[in-house]
Amino acid sequence: MNDYDDFAHAYSVDNDNNLINGYYERPAMIDLAGNVRGRRILDAGCGSGPLSAALRDQGATVAGFDAGTKMVELARHRLGPDTELHVADLGAPLPFDDGDFDDVVCSLVLHYLQDWSGALAQLHRVLKPGGRLIASVNHPILHKMIDPKADYFATAQWSKTHTFNGRPATLTYWHRPLHAMTDAFTQAGFRITRISEPPFSPHTPTELIPAEFQGRTSFLSFLFFVLHKD
Repeated sequence: MNDYDDFAHAYSVDNDNNLINGYYERPAMIDLAGNVRGRRILDAGCGSGPLSAALRDQGATVAGFDAGTKMVELARHRLGPDTELHVADLGAPLPFDDGDFDDVVCSLVLHYLQDWSGALAQLHRVLKPGGRLIASVNHPILHKMIDPKADYFATAQWSKTHTFNGRPATLTYWHRPLHAMTDAFTQAGFRITRISEPPFSPHTPTELIPAEFQGRTSFLSFLFFVLHKD
């Protein structure tokens, strides 16, 4: 996993209001979650807590965890002392009981893992029967777009340098083809009910939309899944 503690504050500031997270990924996750009033939701890889805060504002009870100590500190500052937050690694045993949650949201986390089996087993365990896992990951076409010579069908590691609030940071991901993603979900006991390639928010400020996206409503960046535990 990448060590976000080195640039946690810069990432958090950028994440709140940028195009990719603030006006594309997070609105899509909230839309897929739908009516969450009265539901208990786990934010797996919560970062500094913007998605947790949005779901709580819509009536959910939220808990979260992240591998980054500084990220959890930022989430505590955002969400307050009454929100259950932990420093924990996805894939290791999680500090929650079996069937503890109605939903799990897992926002841009799984693509940091080479092996999804342990992580999905834990998320499946903490969900109630009938519960949902709502997940977003790098779109599998991205690796091929960035490196045309890459083998789309191979699970492979790749890196990209991003700038968060003026601070550069190199993140390393694991590419896997779409069929490998869906196989991992079903092998973990999930039923896939939706795969989404959503538009970005119609409320996106014009100045955040790059020139090449002007006049468009969508772009390739992430892939979203809604999965059910039967």
